[in-house]
Amino acid sequence: MKLSQFKFDLPKEQVALYPHQASHTITRSDGSQQTFTVTRRDESRLMVLHRKSGNVEMYHKDAKGKEIEGDYIQFRDIINYFGEDDVFVFNDTKVFPARLYGTKEKTDAKIEVFLLRELNEDMRLWDVLVEPARKIRIGNKLFFDDSSTMVAEVIDNTTSRGRTLRFLYDSSHEEFKKNLFALGEAPLPVYILNGREPDPEMRDMHVTAHATKDDMENFQCVFAKNEGAVTAPATGLHFSRELMKRLELYGIKSAFITLHCGLGNFHPIEVEDLTKHKMDSEMMYIGKEACTTVNNAKKNGHHVCVIGTSVLKATESAVGTDGFLKEYDGWTNKFIFPPYDFGLSDSLVANFYHPESTLLMSTAAFGGYEQVMDCYKLALKHGYKFGCFGDSLLILPD
Repeated sequence: MKLSQFKFDLPKEQVALYPHQASHTITRSDGSQQTFTVTRRDESRLMVLHRKSGNVEMYHKDAKGKEIEGDYIQFRDIINYFGEDDVFVFNDTKVFPARLYGTKEKTDAKIEVFLLRELNEDMRLWDVLVEPARKIRIGNKLFFDDSSTMVAEVIDNTTSRGRTLRFLYDSSHEEFKKNLFALGEAPLPVYILNGREPDPEMRDMHVTAHATKDDMENFQCVFAKNEGAVTAPATGLHFSRELMKRLELYGIKSAFITLHCGLGNFHPIEVEDLTKHKMDSEMMYIGKEACTTVNNAKKNGHHVCVIGTSVLKATESAVGTDGFLKEYDGWTNKFIFPPYDFGLSDSLVANFYHPESTLLMSTAAFGGYEQVMDCYKLALKHGYKFGCFGDSLLILPD
């Protein structure tokens, strides 16, 4: 397929800059009222596509089965589409505070450092991106706190924006990472930071706002466990602790795999022919327990629903020719786009993504290009939110 087939106009007001919030009003004993806003990650909207029939659901139904227009299906209603012994497959990667701000020695120029991954624990080596890259050369030192305790030296250029840093910090590795991460922010995507109210301090940076303390919690799945991601597996963000408990009570099983989501998901595709696009590699792990849970469900004719395109990528990297999930410990750069024959899952939940994104392409491969793009048209028409904090699409076999 062609890149241009995934192009559409996305109004900026339909890009979610924060997780779903709900307003509640309480009445005090004196009769006065107070309205407050709380984050309700499982109350965002959920559209449902039945792949075989092509039917699309957006609204709740009354007792007679008639749609109640305007009463949109919420994400927490996902439980109504599955039954006992069906399996949800989650990505339990944990996001770390990867975005730091420092200053360059002598000039005091403000520098953004985006941590990608640790290369060597003993030598405190990290693979990073820097901005503005033109100011950062081998041998430069960067300072990250007022006391000059956290200092790094640039020892290599890896790409136009990529650098290798050696942190000059004499302590245990555990203490070093704790203090390093204490200086970092939630690695929110650039489109979120640039969509928020500008911060005058950021005028020379490629982002215009700081992440807040709440962002680190909001940009983390409630079941996150294995640290290593620099962006969240977005669809998993919709699951609250209450919803996870309801899944358990309903007898819906959970399987957990790990894929450390990287920035490659946000890189623009620069070729029209999608077969020529190369994805960045991401580290993934699928253990015996997850394989047993998923494969038993398949053997017994139950649904296997993957939560997000990162899980879709991981499971398709590890499925055997027999249609069953295999243990896996390594890297994947699988790029899924239409047409694609899926070997494992029969259901998928995915967010509504930006135009021309690899995440949209994976969703379209699973649900069918025409049907998924029709769902996107409906989402645009009805004001659904897009992006990491946006609304979701559930794709069922029928």
